[in-house]
Amino acid sequence: MNAHSRLLLIKTLHTAVWAFFVTVIFYVLYCGVADEISGLTGVAIGLVVVEGGVLLAFKRQCPLTLLARKYSTSLQANFDIFLPNWLARYNQLIFTSIYVFSVLLVGYRMVR
Repeated sequence: MNAHSRLLLIKTLHTAVWAFFVTVIFYVLYCGVADEISGLTGVAIGLVVVEGGVLLAFKRQCPLTLLARKYSTSLQANFDIFLPNWLARYNQLIFTSIYVFSVLLVGYRMVR
């Protein structure tokens, strides 16, 4: 498999993982907004915490980004994922903000 094919495979996998976690984050938001909190809400919160731990362990970079770097010299933020450059660049800020708000909302709903 050549470098271009490997990068394409990594980008596809990275995009799928990203989509999964965005779905999980929006599920937590839904649970808070709809006041439908269950054990699955806790699992979703835990999954994102684990993902956050992985990102912190790799200095705020996804391990797939580090792997993709072997196959690209691009300086674009989206070299390793199928996202618009602006979204790839601000991804962590945007979705961490949504996640924190969502968890706070779920917490509020639980103690209310």
